[in-house]
Amino acid sequence: MSLTNTIHFRNLRGDIFGGVTAAIVSLPLALAFAAASGAGPASGLYGAVCVGFFAALFGGTPTLISEPTGPMTVVMTAVVSSMTAKDPENGLAMAFTVVMLAGIFQILFGVFKLGKYVTLMPYSVISGFMSGIGVILIILQIAPFVGQPNPKGGVLGMVQNLPELLTKINPAEATLGALTLAIIFLMPSKIKRLVPPQLIALIVGTVVSLVFFGNVEIRRIGEIPMGLPTLQMPTFTPSEITTMIVDGAMLGMLGCIDTLLTAVIADSLTRTEHKSNKELIGQGIGNLVSGLCGGLPGAGATMGTVVNIQTGARTAVSGLTRALILLVVVLWAANLTESIPMAVLAGIALKVGIDILDWSFLKRAHKVSWKGTAIMYGVLFLTVFVDLIVAVGVGVFIANIVTIERLSELQAQEVKTISDADDAIVLNEQEKQLIDQADGRILLFYLSGPMIFGVAKAISREHSAMADSDVLIVDLSDVPMLGVTASLSIENAIKDASDQGRHVLIVGATGKVKRRLESFGVSRFVPPHHMFVDRVEALKQAVTLVKSNDTTTVY
Repeated sequence: MSLTNTIHFRNLRGDIFGGVTAAIVSLPLALAFAAASGAGPASGLYGAVCVGFFAALFGGTPTLISEPTGPMTVVMTAVVSSMTAKDPENGLAMAFTVVMLAGIFQILFGVFKLGKYVTLMPYSVISGFMSGIGVILIILQIAPFVGQPNPKGGVLGMVQNLPELLTKINPAEATLGALTLAIIFLMPSKIKRLVPPQLIALIVGTVVSLVFFGNVEIRRIGEIPMGLPTLQMPTFTPSEITTMIVDGAMLGMLGCIDTLLTAVIADSLTRTEHKSNKELIGQGIGNLVSGLCGGLPGAGATMGTVVNIQTGARTAVSGLTRALILLVVVLWAANLTESIPMAVLAGIALKVGIDILDWSFLKRAHKVSWKGTAIMYGVLFLTVFVDLIVAVGVGVFIANIVTIERLSELQAQEVKTISDADDAIVLNEQEKQLIDQADGRILLFYLSGPMIFGVAKAISREHSAMADSDVLIVDLSDVPMLGVTASLSIENAIKDASDQGRHVLIVGATGKVKRRLESFGVSRFVPPHHMFVDRVEALKQAVTLVKSNDTTTVY
């Protein structure tokens, strides 16, 4: 795999500055996501290092910063919770195995060149899905934000226990959480351009907790072991293999969507074009290694990528620099983080959840399309309260059905039967004269555009309404694609006409359309000399057949 197109040293200063800045942005987020996931405080840093380094080394988007993200953390939180509940001894190891499986799936997606299909879904579904993930992340931070342990049962458990949580607020931790949000939201833009507000909130919140709440019991992140991580060997339980594979596929797919959407943003900022399949392979390698090292899964991160580009980065050297700086933190400075309050990390993660919400589309979806709005809110609800896979599956299915219905209605208007020279379709003067000569005894069955399965009903309707005639001309000149269902409807129309003793001519069937008709055995009803490329020639033959019928019956 060639690395020369993403790594060079002609922009070394900008790439190093970009990497350093991105590392500063990543540190508080990695700690916050680790705390939110339940996978251990070190998992966020290991994930940020492993995914960031290998995705930059092998990926296809030079300026992309890859690290644990809000959406990936939400899914990982559910995986960790589910696995540890079923098997307390091996659950966490199984959760990291799911991360490895996600990486393998991503590599396979890239190898089989599925990158261009990953984000090929309606925006209403993507918006509802991402907003749902944002809502989940917000809800899951309520307990640590007010100084309480997370209740069992995930989102539903949190919602059911909300009244009890609010009556047991820890004033000190709630104050720290509120202080964190205030710093992030209210920090002036001038300072934000110099220092990430999350880092300032992390430092200020920790200092305040030590100075003003030193004698108060506050839940803190605890000790993070310094040094290289212990390798996590793949762990399977026979009863959980299917669940782990499904979770891995879901995590891998989410990472692909998250990454490629961010890659598009990077393209717009750098005026370049990413290589989606190569990027998926890079992300897969990163997540595979992260799972082996006990790290969180990661994907392309919008915030880190934008900061990286704005600071001057143009190559993958920036991503490698960022990962190496975070590795230094893991190896020699991890003990500096043990005093960070959990409430501060909850505040940072809560702000990430708020940012994930698709506010732009939520505000104007009802003005754009009520169907799109219904799909978006439906996917959001299913994502939060049912299941991520169910949400995407149902959303894509309904959105596709709505789209097919619209396309079918439009295409149905292009299915017409003409028995005289009217204005239903554009005919030249010679064609009009030939149809007039037949005195209504030639029926021109005209189709236009892709004949998808939704158009079959319109074809059958026109077929049923066909008037008596001596010759049926099926005009496929303007049909670029002929689906199986539509082909069957056309075959039925041709067969019925043939059974009734009509002559059948076919015009314009070339390439794939012709091969599709041949595969259906249309030659049983239409001899080769009744297949035409030009409509005029077909009409001339039809007129001849009509005149011959005046004296004798001919097939």
